Amino acid sequence: MSDLNFKRKASTSGQDSSVVLFLHGYGADGADLLGLSEPLAPHLPDTVFVAVDAPTRSMANPSGFQWFPIPWIDGSSEVAAAEGMRQSAKLLDDFIDKVLADEGLAPDRLVLFGFSQGSMMSLHVAPRRQDQIAGIVAFSGRLMFPEALGTEVLSQPPILLVHGDADDVVPFAEMDVASSALQAAGFDVFGHVMEGTAHGIAPDGLSVALSFIHQQLVSE
Repeated sequence: MSDLNFKRKASTSGQDSSVVLFLHGYGADGADLLGLSEPLAPHLPDTVFVAVDAPTRSMANPSGFQWFPIPWIDGSSEVAAAEGMRQSAKLLDDFIDKVLADEGLAPDRLVLFGFSQGSMMSLHVAPRRQDQIAGIVAFSGRLMFPEALGTEVLSQPPILLVHGDADDVVPFAEMDVASSALQAAGFDVFGHVMEGTAHGIAPDGLSVALSFIHQQLVSE
């Protein structure tokens, strides 16, 4: 059982038949993405929105959290970064189980929505879960350890990669790296480029994400 802190927003219809789980970026917190539920909820009336805090305080921003340390930002070692990600992956895997159990939903009723480091966690954890979730929305992230994916994948949820072509934090080229590795491993991958967008979520990207989520959770 995970003890991660989280916030929950019930569905507008009260039906609570699906869930979107937000995973924030480095140095932020769950509330940073939960606000996205406001424009999404009217189009996903039966969907619950959950935003979770990463497990440790950020070394670079003590008011926020991190899924794992980043050596070139906080001076940590590569070993510490890899171990931090391994520990967070286990916690996130357990937390997904908790959310599904609490909501009484099957895995195919859950979409992971990540930004930056949250995208990295989404793309790492979901394919290594036996029971396939409904999909992954990954903004401005990268696929960690792409060389290991082919031998470790257990399920293949559809994936939407969204990235700004002016991203100065996570290089735009990482979108193609992730797409190539994921497709080689048998995933259905969709992509959207936010033109002129730096490290963030632009309105056009959010609109494409909404369409993708709607297709996975609502469309017949």
